Amino acid sequence: MRPLGIRDRLQLAVGVAVAAALIGLVAGFNLILANVLDRDARDLVRARAVAEIDSLRSAGGRLSVGEAPDDRAADAYVWVFAGAHALEGPRAAAPIEQAAKTLARGRKRFVDVPSSDTRLFAAPVIVNGKRLGTVVAGVSLAPYEQTKKLALLASLILAALVLLLVLVAARWLLRSSLRPVVRMTRQAAEWSEYDLEHRFALGTPHDELTELGATLDGLLDRLAASLRHERRFSAELSHELRTPLARVLAESELALRRERSPQEYRESLELIHRNADQLARTIDALVAAARYEAGAERGTADAHAIATGAARACSGLAAERELELQVSRPSHALRVGVDADLAERIIQPVLENACRYGSTHVHVAIGRENSSVVYAVEDDGPGVAVDERDRIFEPGVRGSAERDGEQGAGLGLALARRLARTIDGDVVAEPAAVGARFLVKLPAA
Repeated sequence: MRPLGIRDRLQLAVGVAVAAALIGLVAGFNLILANVLDRDARDLVRARAVAEIDSLRSAGGRLSVGEAPDDRAADAYVWVFAGAHALEGPRAAAPIEQAAKTLARGRKRFVDVPSSDTRLFAAPVIVNGKRLGTVVAGVSLAPYEQTKKLALLASLILAALVLLLVLVAARWLLRSSLRPVVRMTRQAAEWSEYDLEHRFALGTPHDELTELGATLDGLLDRLAASLRHERRFSAELSHELRTPLARVLAESELALRRERSPQEYRESLELIHRNADQLARTIDALVAAARYEAGAERGTADAHAIATGAARACSGLAAERELELQVSRPSHALRVGVDADLAERIIQPVLENACRYGSTHVHVAIGRENSSVVYAVEDDGPGVAVDERDRIFEPGVRGSAERDGEQGAGLGLALARRLARTIDGDVVAEPAAVGARFLVKLPAA
C-alpha cells in the first residue's frame, strides 16, 4: 500500500472493512433463513403426520383410515402403514415410495430424499401401548430451496449496492475532508519558500483541521524566526567586523606602499594585531551569544574590567573626537554572570555611540540593582528624543542627532540590546538632563 496516497489507502481500508462486514451479514442472514425454513419444513411435515394420526380409527387391534384432512395438497404425501402393508398412500416417485416403505417399521424420525427434494417424517401409531402402524408424511422442499436461492441472490445484490454506495460516499467524504489539508500543505510549502509572513489563523484549535493549521502556523513562525535570526546574525557580524577589518586592510596597504623602517613596520604590525584580536574577540562574542541562546553554561567576569576593556576599544574614537572617556570604579567589587568578551561586545556599541555623539566627555558608572549589574553610560551630546528611545534599537535605524558624514549602519545599539537580552539582560535609553543616558543591565554572578 506504500505507493498509494493516504486518500486511496483510507478508501481501500473502508472498502475492505465494509465488504467484510457485508459478507458476514449476508452469510449470517442466509444461515438464519436456512435454519428458519428448515424448521418450518419440519413443523409442517410433523403437523401433517399428527393430523393424519388423529383421523385414524382402530377396532379390534386394527387401523382404519378415516376422512382425509381438508388441507391435503397435491404435494402433501401421506402414507398409512399397518405393519409393512400400506392402508393409504399417494402416487409418488419410486425413490419417495421406497423411502416411505423403509420408514414403515422404524422409529420416529425425519428423512430427506435428495433425488426428489422431499422430506419425510415417520410417526408410529400407538393405541393402548401397542403399535398398530406407522404414518409417514412428506413435504416438497422445492419452495423452501427456491426461497433460499432468491434470498441469497437478493442479499448479494443488496450488499453489492451498499458497498458501491459506501465506496462512493467514502471517496467523496475523504476527498472533501483532505482537500483543505492538501491546500494548507501546498500553501505552507509556498509560504515557507517565498513569504513567511502569511498564516492560516484558524483560531483556537477545536478539531483536527484547526489543530493542523495551528501546527503549521507554529512551524512557519519558527521558520520565520530562524530566518530573521540568520539575517540579523549576518548583519551584526558584518557590522562588527567591518571596522577592524577595514583598519587591518588600510594599515597593511599603507605598510606595503613604500619602504619603512623596522620601527614603523613594528607599529603597523602591532596595529594590525590589535585589530585582528578585536576581530577574533568579536567572533567569539557572537558565537558565545549563539551558544547562550542554545542553553550553554555561562562564565563570570569582573564588572570593572569589562568596562575598562570596552573603553580601551573605544579610546581611538574618543581621542579622534577629543573626548574625555572616564570609567568609575564601583565602591565594591562586582562580577557579571557572563563571559568577559560577550559583556564587552554588549557595552562597546553603547560606548561607541556615546563617543560618536558626545561633545566633551563620556562617563561610565557601575552599580548593582537587584540581581543585575548596571552600567550607566552618559555623554553631553544632543541626547535622544523621547519618541526615538525605542526606535534607535531597531536594526538600521539611526537617531535624529546623526551628524553629517557620520559612518555607521545603525546596527550597534540593536546588536547590544539583542546580545543583552540573550543573557537575560537589557539595554535601554533613559531621559537625562543633559545629553544621553544609556543603561546596560547584565545578570550578576
